[in-house]
Amino acid sequence: MNAYGKKLATVSMAMAFSFVAHQALAVDEHFVDGGAVVGGTDVVAYHTVGKPTPGSSEFASKYQGATWHFASAENKALFDANPAKYAPAYGGWCSAGASKGKKVPTNPELWAIVDGQLYLNSSPAAHNKLFLADTDTIISKGETNWKVIFATSREDLLKK
Repeated sequence: MNAYGKKLATVSMAMAFSFVAHQALAVDEHFVDGGAVVGGTDVVAYHTVGKPTPGSSEFASKYQGATWHFASAENKALFDANPAKYAPAYGGWCSAGASKGKKVPTNPELWAIVDGQLYLNSSPAAHNKLFLADTDTIISKGETNWKVIFATSREDLLKK
């Protein structure tokens, strides 16, 4: 496995971010399905079992005005203890889209964990041809753009 593959495979237990808004949610309708973020997918499971796993309303938490579902009480407890660690980057919007200054709805099946941070993407092209092909650049541009777009609605961004 090359250095790039090792970086994507790395799941560190903690990561400090220089900009708190990177983790802050901008909850729009796009990724709230039936009232739960990421369509009810358990965001902790990406870290613990290494795949998207359906959550349950039986194990729900509130964080930054949104409802999060989990597959187990243990995952809910992990999230409640450190929600910023498990919440996806860019408020759950597409990482490749954020790198272009856009808010694009995501597909929970298209994801990667880089240095302990969960990144979601919208389409196979965004995930494979953009995010995986140039992860560092996409993340860097996404972080820069997120500082500007995190509090702007998707509709307002589409007008620009």
